[in-house]
Amino acid sequence: MEFTKGHGTGNDFVLLPDPDGQLDLTPELVAALCDRRRGIGADGVLRVVRAAKHPDGAGLAGEAEWFMDYWNADGSFAEMCGNGARVFVRYLLDTGLATPAGAALPVATRAGVVRALVEGDVVSVEMRRPQVYDSSAATLGGLTLTGAVVDVGNPHLVCVLPAGVDLSALDLTVAPGFDPTVFPSGVNVEFIVAGDPVDGTDEHTVMRVYERGSAETLSCGTGACAVGTVALRDAGRDTGVVAVDVPGGRLTVTVTADSCWLSGPAVLVATGELNPTTLRP
Repeated sequence: MEFTKGHGTGNDFVLLPDPDGQLDLTPELVAALCDRRRGIGADGVLRVVRAAKHPDGAGLAGEAEWFMDYWNADGSFAEMCGNGARVFVRYLLDTGLATPAGAALPVATRAGVVRALVEGDVVSVEMRRPQVYDSSAATLGGLTLTGAVVDVGNPHLVCVLPAGVDLSALDLTVAPGFDPTVFPSGVNVEFIVAGDPVDGTDEHTVMRVYERGSAETLSCGTGACAVGTVALRDAGRDTGVVAVDVPGGRLTVTVTADSCWLSGPAVLVATGELNPTTLRP
């Protein structure tokens, strides 16, 4: 089995080329691939398959040639992954499966079609505008933190830390608690504080995230979009540009009237072959 390893601001993925949808990809194999000691190690798996060849992408084949079949590190599915989409596009271009064009490159996902633009090392993807709903709460280490419920094609809970709570000191080795009646399929929980002003942006936010199915990650693209939208809302703005610092680097979120652009570096770091039979439990 061929593979490529890539990441976007430290949010890392194993990419599996499978144009015709022939790989026997199972939750057990995905979890084994993502194991950082016995496998390759990653926050998730991106299967690169033609939309027409995957049942979840076939309905979008008229809009996009390629479908991003994204799996969390524990072998579960996710509707969308912003950094994954950016790394996916880098792979399509670097392997010649797609060619740069003046127009944005469409990619099919379980959350619909996203568009991507590439400028040097920076890959930007346009996704749906995040929808902010009522509040809910997360519990962590004896803290109960109120947060905004946000839909970015996948569920998020954005919690602004109160004064006196150190973002870097949060223990995210344990999953935050949440209300399962609000999030029956689980939720990505973001913890944020305001950052110092950054030139060219309207707001600056510093974030850590616990992703469902992957635990704490160095970055989360859809989480950054959720955080950027909440930061703008709290500042009394409907649109704008937000710098979002994550442990793995900096992402830029641009919220428009009808969409959200996520921008940042996306790199491929290794290619190789693996024997899947050695990874199975």
